[in-house]
Amino acid sequence: MDGGNQSVVSEFVLLGLCHSWNIQLLLFIIFCVLYLIVVSGNISIVIFIITDSHLYSPMYFFLANLSFVDMLLSSVTTPKMITDLLRENKTIHFGGCMSQIFFSHFIAAFEMVLLVIMAYDRYVAICKPLHYSTIMSLQKCIALVVTSWIIGFVHSMSQVVVIVQLPFCGPRDIDSFFCDTPLVIKLACMDSYNLEILMKVHCGVVGITCFILLLISYTYILLTVHQSSKTGTSKALSTCIAHVTVVVLFFGPCIFIYVWPLSITWIDKFLAVFYSVITPLLNPAIYTLRNKEMKNAMKRFRSYYRDSNVTI
Repeated sequence: MDGGNQSVVSEFVLLGLCHSWNIQLLLFIIFCVLYLIVVSGNISIVIFIITDSHLYSPMYFFLANLSFVDMLLSSVTTPKMITDLLRENKTIHFGGCMSQIFFSHFIAAFEMVLLVIMAYDRYVAICKPLHYSTIMSLQKCIALVVTSWIIGFVHSMSQVVVIVQLPFCGPRDIDSFFCDTPLVIKLACMDSYNLEILMKVHCGVVGITCFILLLISYTYILLTVHQSSKTGTSKALSTCIAHVTVVVLFFGPCIFIYVWPLSITWIDKFLAVFYSVITPLLNPAIYTLRNKEMKNAMKRFRSYYRDSNVTI
């Protein structure tokens, strides 16, 4: 199209999850409750780890970062989705749309790399226990987390820089509850097929690479321990099962949305909700309910709080 005949789109229209007012009211209540649980649950884990000296170890340092980033991941899209459930006109400004794309991919890529780091931490702890404290020093743990942030930033910025320069002059309806790369690219006033494929490959490379590294890591852990002792195998399974569960819950929707060649709108919406609301909700439950040290930390926190009230 001729650039002189194009008008700049200043906002997009989000079509949301459904069109029934009664269902939207029900979803509003459900998502409000779930989001409060997500925020309070993940903040609680961070507080327990920071305040309890028994949890001062690399594994819980990474877990605190995971809980923090889960809270951020949910906060990128969920508050907007909740408020839009009570609105007839669900619009989002162009800048807000670009912000959602940037932060959602930034945080998601960071979490993918962080899960790989957590797998590496478990590998060192189980397969090289005598060298654990040396290999996983505080300085190295901090460096690994900073590296995760950098990778997430570069991955996200490389997408936003491309999308923000696209010509948006006509269609502005996004059939979802938030702005996502494939959906926004389709609205550009140009032949966007090759760009859509490129962006999906870009996301797929990050996701698939991290997922393969995770599979290799946990497989190697279990095989190594199995060769040493049956008791060790049982302990390794108990240690790794929570991590593997989180990996499957997190990577499953991502791979289906960005790598699977077929796109079915209602499935994509369901997986997007699962990815942004349910997964950050399940992570704290999985780690706290299956982790003995986290349970003990919660008991110590409650005892301290109760004793403080008695003293007062």
